[in-house]
Amino acid sequence: MAVAVKKLKIFSGNANPELAEEIAAYLGIPLGEAKVVSFCDGETSIVINESVRGADVFVIQPTCNPTNDNIMELLIMIDALKRASAYRITAVMPYYGYARQERKSKARDPITAKLLANLITTAGANRVVTMDLHAPAIQGFFDIPVDHLPGVPILAEYFREKELQNICVVSPDIGGVIRARGLAERVEGATLAIIDKRRPEPNVSEIMTVIGDLQGKTAIMVDDIIDTAGTITHAAQALKDRGALEVYACCTHPVLSGAAIERLQNSVIKELVTTNTIPLPAEKAIPIIKVLSVAPLLGEAIARIHEDLSVSKLFD
Repeated sequence: MAVAVKKLKIFSGNANPELAEEIAAYLGIPLGEAKVVSFCDGETSIVINESVRGADVFVIQPTCNPTNDNIMELLIMIDALKRASAYRITAVMPYYGYARQERKSKARDPITAKLLANLITTAGANRVVTMDLHAPAIQGFFDIPVDHLPGVPILAEYFREKELQNICVVSPDIGGVIRARGLAERVEGATLAIIDKRRPEPNVSEIMTVIGDLQGKTAIMVDDIIDTAGTITHAAQALKDRGALEVYACCTHPVLSGAAIERLQNSVIKELVTTNTIPLPAEKAIPIIKVLSVAPLLGEAIARIHEDLSVSKLFD
């Protein structure tokens, strides 16, 4: 008797259905039929409208704002798929919410990134795919395989095509040096600079020292997340004050909360390049923001996982 080949199926919650549609189109398959239902009391229910028995299922759901609602959708969908006898369930979380709560910085702090990992595993996920974790060590919070995809190659390709001259890639803090070096290595002739800053409280930063030569340079600041944009806009002004001719910024995850858009509009940043790991609402789509799609990268990763091929080969 012939052994049936497991089917590939893609499902999406409400967090970023446009990205899920792009991924499904890249793979040449229809998006799975599922519906998220909210009851009057606020409870969430998932309705799966097709068979997933024996299927290799991928759920596209970044846990961005509204974070808690999107997390519950993801957990409930995983549980529904597990109970419907899916062969394997992979949680595709382009943006991993709570990643900035990955350690105890003071007494009695929770480690919420670990709690979320526990919840996803307990719900029934067999694997996780994510991009640019704020702390790469979060991969170790899971007892299931995690494919951690970098966003820098996508950003680097965009800047290579712009053919900018005299580039200096800048890390906005000491912790982002590896990411900045990765971008500098992919943009021919780029030098590297680092901003040493002090953060007296969350979402508040004070620029201290710029380490590196910015005189006459085209600066490209790179970070994993831009949230309230306080750090990146203050840093941009510091770079201009130290002789940078133009300042670009780029990140993988455009959280852009609070006064971020107003700060970006009033800043010296010429262009902010980001990706669609998080959907950008129309009211935030200001002219200086350029959004690149991660759908081909995630689609290729999904295809390789489904076919039991190496994912790391994507970046060799």
